[in-house]
Amino acid sequence: MKKVIFWIGILLFVASCSSQKKLVEKKAKPVVEIAKEDSTEYKLETFDSKFESWYAMQNNRAKYRTQSYYESWNRQYVAEWNAKAADPIRNPFFEPIIGYDPNVNYGFKLNHKLFYYFQYVEHVLKIPILTNGPHVVLN
Repeated sequence: MKKVIFWIGILLFVASCSSQKKLVEKKAKPVVEIAKEDSTEYKLETFDSKFESWYAMQNNRAKYRTQSYYESWNRQYVAEWNAKAADPIRNPFFEPIIGYDPNVNYGFKLNHKLFYYFQYVEHVLKIPILTNGPHVVLN
């Protein structure tokens, strides 16, 4: 009987040790997500507090362009971002795919903010996306 209890104890010990998982530290990456709040309103979530404060300083009506201007650049940026995200080993920063549909009218605010997120990545974080991007005057 002592041998049975001994072997059950050994099995329980091994089972408890093998079920422990190692904690993996993962660096936080800026994530871009276009969330649909209801049937007609969209919201851009970046999960980067530094971007939000930087964007607040850049958001100046005097520098506004048309919605079609932002949509045109956003199509190019999203296409390049998603192409880089397809190869996460060479481009680990671009891991999340951006779900931007050029046939959907996201409105001026979202297109403006998304455009400036790309500017933030290129000019503040110094991570190139487009080789011949727009020339934007930033604060």
